[in-house]
Amino acid sequence: MELQHGGNIYDGSLEHFRREGTLLDFSANINPLGIPEGVRRAVTEALDQAVHYPDPLCRRLKGALSEYHKVPEDFLICGNGGADLIYRLAYALRPKRALLTAPTFSEYEEALKQTGTELLFYRMGADLEVREDILERMEEGPDVMFLCNPNNPTGLLTDQGLLDRILKTAERLGIFLVLDECFLDFTGQEERSLIAKTGEYAHLFILKSFTKMYAMPGIRLGYGISGCKALLEGMERAGQCWGVSVLASEAGIAALKERAYKEKAVALVREERRRLKEKLECQGLQVWDGQADYLFFRAPGITDLYERLLPEGILIRRCGNYRGLDGEYYRVAVKTREENVRLAEAMERALKKIVLDRPADVKG
Repeated sequence: MELQHGGNIYDGSLEHFRREGTLLDFSANINPLGIPEGVRRAVTEALDQAVHYPDPLCRRLKGALSEYHKVPEDFLICGNGGADLIYRLAYALRPKRALLTAPTFSEYEEALKQTGTELLFYRMGADLEVREDILERMEEGPDVMFLCNPNNPTGLLTDQGLLDRILKTAERLGIFLVLDECFLDFTGQEERSLIAKTGEYAHLFILKSFTKMYAMPGIRLGYGISGCKALLEGMERAGQCWGVSVLASEAGIAALKERAYKEKAVALVREERRRLKEKLECQGLQVWDGQADYLFFRAPGITDLYERLLPEGILIRRCGNYRGLDGEYYRVAVKTREENVRLAEAMERALKKIVLDRPADVKG
């Protein structure tokens, strides 16, 4: 089975670094502050509850989310991570045609392939931004469209005015707009969220996840928000009854209380993202001005940067498997100052060695 995502720390070649505690995983975009103590404590205290089946309706978790986002509880659905909800949505809608941007998170396409959906692609230009002409593609009759804001892997935000026009166009045409806001928390610009619009627009579904902001990908917890009751009911039927474990539910409830932790993370990521971007640009790399907890860059003519960093115990994300990209594109998470410095120094050594390894006629 070919792995499509980052976070593959289980490869046997990395055993030495795992054992010594020196492995640095920049391929997965996880909050560098680690799991909040409140979440860690809640999971530990919930262990005794694990002798019971979890609540299939996720009532306590939905109650906490309802209060946090100021939406009705019946606007919410919870699942085993954001990816679980993407597949549930595809199975519930079984759309005939879908519009996807390219490049973007591959799980949208993978889920829609399961339902035999015809895929339409809005291919971004050299700047890899969503432009006004996406509205023309929406006129081609898709039943659903997926939009990631900020986008994965670029970290770029869609212009807010354009996002509003996309939303209105989707409602007019009866297109379900699935807006993935899983990384929006890191931007410090949560006013861009369309969660407040879910009561007004019947064809809007917002995807959220606890994974990245609260550094708990191994716990698996995501949720969706929509005012379309028929869609949510269909998604509930499309998955297993107990999609959220007792431990995940308690972790989510505790995470929503971690406001100071979240503010600290946003400030840290903003500062370290700026510093890391400057270091990568000084090394001659083309770096996009991403606003999430990762940076996307191009290394012209270099397709083996991942392999060159592995011997140093550093994992980065190869982006050649994203639709519309090739092997020259990469993504790295923003981590702590010390970890980012180690990455930048390792990158510098790797890039210098690449120059030295090139034939003389190529150097010249």
